Amino acid sequence: MKLIIASNNAHKLVEMKAILGEYFDEILSLREAGIEHETIEDGSTFLENAEKKAREIAEISGCCAIADDSGICADALDGAPGIYSARFCGHHGDDEANNQLLLEKLRDKENKKAHYTCAIVLVYPDGKTISAEGYLNGEITENRAGTNGFGYDPYFYLPEYGCTTAELDPEIKNKISHRGNAIRALVEKLKNQ
Repeated sequence: MKLIIASNNAHKLVEMKAILGEYFDEILSLREAGIEHETIEDGSTFLENAEKKAREIAEISGCCAIADDSGICADALDGAPGIYSARFCGHHGDDEANNQLLLEKLRDKENKKAHYTCAIVLVYPDGKTISAEGYLNGEITENRAGTNGFGYDPYFYLPEYGCTTAELDPEIKNKISHRGNAIRALVEKLKNQ
């Protein structure tokens, strides 16, 4: 059975191929499958966005497809930026502007707790779905540190590790990350079907 990952993100591809390799004969990125498609993420939750992406790729390809949606949620901001994490500042993918806006909004808040969320959905050609979510808890720090991450990682502090996610060794980060946790939860569901 062939699986198409609804992404061209190299980090996601390596992680997903490593964890899901034993369940599929072949795992391809969108580029490797020759698919050029951009899903409009207009869902109100991470799960809705992930399912929409996976379903569209499954319909286009006739293969199994998997997609995820993730972001950071600050407790003091009622879960914001949430599904808008990548475009919190008003335009897509400006990590520094997104981080500065988050710091600004949290500046006068006592509660700096936050968590990363990842929703992942696998859609089969017949429409059947399997979904899971994963989380990583921490807090927002004003002290930027580390170069191993992207997005909010340089400001996402993990008290139990005494560092930000951008300071973690990539191997440790993959073991504890919200995406890794979501993929492992999905694998447990795959094993039990």
